[in-house]
Amino acid sequence: MRHVGSGTWRGWREATEEALYGPSGFYRGPEGPAGHFRTSVHASPLFAAAVARLLCRVDEALGRPAELAFVDMAAGRGELVTGVLAALPAEVASRARGYAVERADRPAVLDHRIEWLSRPPKGITGLLFANEWLDNVPVEVAEVDATGVPRLVLVRDDDGAERLGEPVAGAEAQWLRRWWPLASEEAPFPGAPSEEVPSEVPSDDLPSKEMVFEGARAEIGLPRDTAWAGAVASLDRGLAVAVDYAHFAAARPPFGTLTGFREGRETAPVPDGSCDITAHVALDACALPGGRVVTQRAALRALGVSGARPALSLAATDPTAYVRALAGAGEAAELTATGGLGDFGWLLQPVGIPNPMIDGLLADEPPADGLPVDVPDLLVDVPDHEEQ
Repeated sequence: MRHVGSGTWRGWREATEEALYGPSGFYRGPEGPAGHFRTSVHASPLFAAAVARLLCRVDEALGRPAELAFVDMAAGRGELVTGVLAALPAEVASRARGYAVERADRPAVLDHRIEWLSRPPKGITGLLFANEWLDNVPVEVAEVDATGVPRLVLVRDDDGAERLGEPVAGAEAQWLRRWWPLASEEAPFPGAPSEEVPSEVPSDDLPSKEMVFEGARAEIGLPRDTAWAGAVASLDRGLAVAVDYAHFAAARPPFGTLTGFREGRETAPVPDGSCDITAHVALDACALPGGRVVTQRAALRALGVSGARPALSLAATDPTAYVRALAGAGEAAELTATGGLGDFGWLLQPVGIPNPMIDGLLADEPPADGLPVDVPDLLVDVPDHEEQ
């Protein structure tokens, strides 16, 4: 356990940057993210196999280029890129080139064919996949004071104590007004992250100043929007996918989502390098024109991951295969579970090609009832039977 706190008061963005990615930061540790929390990548090899099938779909949309890139953003120890390359059909694998983008040092045991980078490569053709990256892009936190003014929250980096700083101003204030207006306790916060939502909320629906209440908090997602736009810009042609726990304009959490994780347990977010510091992502704010969000549940089912139990008849004819299929069904159920990994958002951002998920595998996915269908640029799709 590393402690880098010095008792200094500073904004959450600067404090988190040092605590996670500084020389003694949380993500520099030898155990990597898998030593502290479980992502879809670590839950089952079915996830990497599904991403490999998506890469094959992108390959088809690109016309099977001579070189097909797969970029694993926030690669950890390279688990996803390793699994994806291993799951590809031989013909696609012969043209595939893997990139792992990560600030930590390259693992000694990583396949030598995978290129290890601190930034995404430029001008690539293929699939850029960011699984739980944006939630670890540090952001400032704002809180409404007793006079109704949103102020930056300062944190003491050795114990996580907080106090209010200067009023939010400039581009950060503009981002709050557009994407996360701080609302009163009486203001409704309907829906859930899996519901279909427009990319912008009509101004008549935004909370007024009179609805602001002391203690309301928001994470200012501007750095994440910028980081995602930069990652998408690295693609010449292909598809960029961001997978994360998310919220949307119709259902922002009134007190924010900033938290910490250590050794598999949620903990207070103290920016001393001893724990992960994370916050849910405003994926609708990140989305660029043409982007679309679906749940992980819908995406994985469209890519062939199902939690359906195998037929009992298989147990009689091939008990070993039945046990293996049953285990796979359990892993698939975890990846698509309501209230868990299945509720994660997949932001799909095509570049220079039709969206291979929406225009192909998810073309027939119906939106949730009672919500607009023709929403420009951003939709979140949920099958009717999963709406509740």
